[in-house]
Amino acid sequence: MNSSTADLRARGLIAEQFDDAGQQHATAQFGMWVFLATEVLFFGVLFAGYAVCRARDPEAFLLGSQHTEIIFGAVEAGILLLSSATVTFAVNLIKFDERRVVTALLAITALLGVTFLVLHGIEYSHEYDEHLMVGVDFAQHGPHARGIELFFFLYYAMTLYHSLHVLVGVSVIGTMGVLVWRRKIRSGYTTPLVLAGLYWHLVDIVWIFLFPLMYLIGR
Repeated sequence: MNSSTADLRARGLIAEQFDDAGQQHATAQFGMWVFLATEVLFFGVLFAGYAVCRARDPEAFLLGSQHTEIIFGAVEAGILLLSSATVTFAVNLIKFDERRVVTALLAITALLGVTFLVLHGIEYSHEYDEHLMVGVDFAQHGPHARGIELFFFLYYAMTLYHSLHVLVGVSVIGTMGVLVWRRKIRSGYTTPLVLAGLYWHLVDIVWIFLFPLMYLIGR
């Protein structure tokens, strides 16, 4: 056992069942990929349901998507893409113990996540004003009213579930920032930050698919 491994084990950062930090990192990363796969499967069911419903009533879904605010969706996509870049820089720079820079990058990432949630909340408030809130205040008329209501049901189900992931991600990224600042995460022990970065990339990728499906297709 080298001195670095002994130090990490003494600090409780390497569990007893692992020989060294590298083995623990590989195992934790594999576990995160398995977790992300289950999340992809769950989102996949929602996407499949959306595809089936859209195929059955494409005109209603086209009319429904025209009520979404494309500018908000595009800005939100840009925000998440930028946040993926900042968290990637943070994961790469922690290897060089750039504590201040990494902490700043993680703070920016968390702030971008909060901005996404605020903008999406504003978007929901606009839809409420337009009587598009399914189950609360939905008032659309005409032959495609039921199809439009189904579109917005799926829209809220998928975007709210995604927003929940963003909220969890913001909390995790914020926690990583605190741990980096306190030197609990540094070049010799980067596993938690790497895993947090993987989770945040999932949040970004899901929105890359949600944005065109809900805002762009058929416009």
